[in-house]
Amino acid sequence: MFPGVGTLVNVVTVLLGTGIGVLVGHRLPVRTRDVVTDALGLVTLLIAGSAAISIQDPAFVAAVGPSPPMLIVLGSLLLGGIIGSLFGIEDRLEGFGGWMQQRLRRRLSRERGASADRQRFIEGFVTASLVFCVGPLTVLGSLNDGLGNGADQLYLKSALDGFAAIAFAASLGWGVGASALALIGVQGSLTLLGAVLGDVLPAAHVAALTATGGLMLVGVALRLLRVKQVPVGDLLPGLLIAPLLTALVVALR
Repeated sequence: MFPGVGTLVNVVTVLLGTGIGVLVGHRLPVRTRDVVTDALGLVTLLIAGSAAISIQDPAFVAAVGPSPPMLIVLGSLLLGGIIGSLFGIEDRLEGFGGWMQQRLRRRLSRERGASADRQRFIEGFVTASLVFCVGPLTVLGSLNDGLGNGADQLYLKSALDGFAAIAFAASLGWGVGASALALIGVQGSLTLLGAVLGDVLPAAHVAALTATGGLMLVGVALRLLRVKQVPVGDLLPGLLIAPLLTALVVALR
């Protein structure tokens, strides 16, 4: 498959979910939604395992030796988590979403001539765009798609976004579907970045990044399964640290 296919599938599921949401409303029972979320959480664990196994990648082991790969991934998560928590990345992402929603409401309240339909459309677009474009799976999935590791993570995100679009569109209407434009811009840019990194970074560095991202996906799975709200957003700097630590170990050997 070509890079970007994951984003294309994501756009299709959002549009399909929007159409279903507008037509059927809130007819899906809570139990059904919970079962679907649990199933997606289990699939996330499977995808996480397939990514984390890159820690045994022959190119990675050959470049740094048999023992360092585990320590590199551990150091990436620890240092990334420390940096992310100090900068409050998880809280800032959530705060950004809240700020955008508040700004939207204030703006609409000032527009006396704004129709209810227009307000509903804009709110649907902004709310859905934030949910679909701000999150660990957006970053991890798009980068891996560009790196040539496959679009499995974006396929998972597509399923999650599809069901979320049904719920949003049931109350906010067709504006939710317009968020597909934001998806194309954000995920397309990250996929392009991944493609550039794939051409620049050696195979060992890419394997370190992939293995680190795989463990972050375990955190996403734990959130979906309602086991623990792991602040995966705070761990995202680890994606930058993993190749750097790999380069350091290679230089010191």
